[in-house]
Amino acid sequence: MIERWSRDQVLALAPDAASAKAAQGVASPGRWQVRGVAGTLLYGACGGSGAQPYLACVDLSEPAYRCTCPSRKFPCKHALGLLLLWAGDGAPEGDPAPAWAAEWLAARTRRASRQRPTRTPDQHPAPAGLTGQTGAESVRHGRVGAGLAEVERWLADQVRQGLAGAAEHEWDGLAKRLIDAQAPGVAGMVSRLAQVRAGDDWPGRLLAEYALINLLAVAYRRRAELPAPLARTVLVRAGFPVTRDEVLAGPALRDHWDVLGRRDETQDRLTARRVWLRGRKSGRAALVLSFAPPGQPLDATLVTGVTLDADVTFYPGAAPLRALVADRHGTVPAAGPPPGRSPEEALEEVARAVGEDPWVESWPLVLADVVPERAAIGGLPLHPAARDPWRLLAVSGGRPLTVAAEWTPRGLRPLTTWDDDGVAVIL
Repeated sequence: MIERWSRDQVLALAPDAASAKAAQGVASPGRWQVRGVAGTLLYGACGGSGAQPYLACVDLSEPAYRCTCPSRKFPCKHALGLLLLWAGDGAPEGDPAPAWAAEWLAARTRRASRQRPTRTPDQHPAPAGLTGQTGAESVRHGRVGAGLAEVERWLADQVRQGLAGAAEHEWDGLAKRLIDAQAPGVAGMVSRLAQVRAGDDWPGRLLAEYALINLLAVAYRRRAELPAPLARTVLVRAGFPVTRDEVLAGPALRDHWDVLGRRDETQDRLTARRVWLRGRKSGRAALVLSFAPPGQPLDATLVTGVTLDADVTFYPGAAPLRALVADRHGTVPAAGPPPGRSPEEALEEVARAVGEDPWVESWPLVLADVVPERAAIGGLPLHPAARDPWRLLAVSGGRPLTVAAEWTPRGLRPLTTWDDDGVAVIL
């Protein structure tokens, strides 16, 4: 049986504020000619402007959505409105699902079984670029090496001439040359320098970014001397791809994974969605990344506050964090907040991760028994953009609670907390 979500959790699935508002407009029982829940299938028929009602379905085990309305938003207002009704106990259970809904769910099950990859214990992909280089890989390494050698020389000039002399057009030109050199990962790091330069505290941050780029260039040049996991991390950071099939073919970790929260960020012409997970048994942290062009739907299958019984596979590296949800075995009953750690233990965890992968930009933490303040949580400073977390302060009321947050070098970004009843409150 699926644990009923809160209104907060449903509205967090909306692709934008307009969809969230419109969903509340159709979340009235009188708008639905048919509605109900059969197992993990939520269905309903909502009257609209046409002669026929819009038929909406949600597979609560993923979740996955379908609606016959013409909206390009995903999930649409009808699917969200149906979920709001269900969250408020407004969708009756027990009746068989209508044929159109049952057929959709059966088709999904058939597709999932065809697409599920087969993993075997000895099916570990060879690290690209480390062993058995093909001719094309060797040529690429030559190009990347030449591009990063130029980066090392350019950085030395920058430090010698002074940080204040850096100009945006120089970074743009260098980033384009790195793209030509087939080092898109380093090009992305260079592209972000203009944003760093625009901040009030730019001198220290710009120097730190230069140091990380230089470290990556040197590590790439000396990758043969590095331990294999760290060498793989260097290749991935430089921009060598790891395919989805390669990750899914790797060993999987089955656990009860708490979905801690998510954050959307626009980068260049793409919107990136970061969804943070934490395993209840293993304590492992995981990051599920998805991308979409502006206006296109992002992955909405991971609901904040839900606990999944799932197999997760990790991208290779010295401190594996990015992951894929390979197989789901259903949700598990809510058991309150996920296990947390003290601020001191959390910092030790971050220190280990940064020690293994110096280019880590963020890391999920669950802090237990901490009292939030306007500029800190449990003594750990908040990110400048996350200060004055009024909702978190209101839930706390000065009392200690559990907070899931994203660690970044500039401070914590609160994601989720849990109220006295163990219900997730999205921040």
